[in-house]
Amino acid sequence: MSFIPPKAVPLVAPGHTRPVTHLSFSPLQDDSTYVLISSCKDGNPMLREWTGDWIGTFIGHKGAVWCSKLSPDTSRAASGSADFTAKIWDSYSGEALHSFPHNHIVRTVAISPNTSHLLTGGQEKKVRMFDLGRPDAEPDIFTEGGAATAHEGTVKSVVWVGDHTGVSAGEDGLVKWWDLRTRKLTTSLTFPAPITSMELSPQTNRLVVTSGKTVSFIPALLNGGQTHSLTLPYAPSSASIHPILQDRFVTGSISDEWVRVHDLSGEERDVLKGHHGPVHCIEYSPDGEMFASGSEDGTIRLWPTTPGKSYGLWQGTQANGGP
Repeated sequence: MSFIPPKAVPLVAPGHTRPVTHLSFSPLQDDSTYVLISSCKDGNPMLREWTGDWIGTFIGHKGAVWCSKLSPDTSRAASGSADFTAKIWDSYSGEALHSFPHNHIVRTVAISPNTSHLLTGGQEKKVRMFDLGRPDAEPDIFTEGGAATAHEGTVKSVVWVGDHTGVSAGEDGLVKWWDLRTRKLTTSLTFPAPITSMELSPQTNRLVVTSGKTVSFIPALLNGGQTHSLTLPYAPSSASIHPILQDRFVTGSISDEWVRVHDLSGEERDVLKGHHGPVHCIEYSPDGEMFASGSEDGTIRLWPTTPGKSYGLWQGTQANGGP
């Protein structure tokens, strides 16, 4: 039985003018809603309602934005850009609160659960931690042993796990866990190919990592749980596990224009067509009712997990894209 009938129609969220590079949903809020922040090579991250409707655009970067994420309460947003900066924003007003200079492209950011600190990584191969209470202070830089950098390749992703752990993933094929109190490396995992994506699934408490043709579901703190890895017939660009059912995951790929749904044995259950360019990023919403995909074609598509269910938003096929 197919997870998603072939007739599933995505809601198209327009507004970006260049390839969409990263998508991140907020946690479920007290009123059971959530928001979505998107990153784009047009340099203008966008905030959207769970319905796909545009809320606002963060204006201020002077280069492609590779990553943007929200604080747990959605009051702050962080972004990392090819203009060699990371920025913290007031997500209600759209104002840039602070800009953190780097010496090369910033590829990834993560905000601490209490919104007190910011992790960044990128083409300098360094992982930095900024104190948002003292934004002009020098950041802490994480290194292993006597090395000058955290990784031997571009840092593709950083995530914050719990209160005191940061995890970084690099093109050197390494995933590294850092104790943010001691600034020391605690453990690492090695993949045979460069890491292409790593996202935290907070509901399942797992990291979802793509590397070569492999998708791995790793306990976020490596504390006792089993790592589940699958080899697919293609190289996924990004993957996301259903946060509630935990029985399926979705992927994008830069080798074609399709979104795929797999069960946890790796079997392909559906192929969803609609994008007109490679799919760079994909993520389930926190309630599992939809997943969002972002593409080279400049659009975000919101796919219903249960077509036919009344969400109120799939009346048409296009959301409000902005001004």
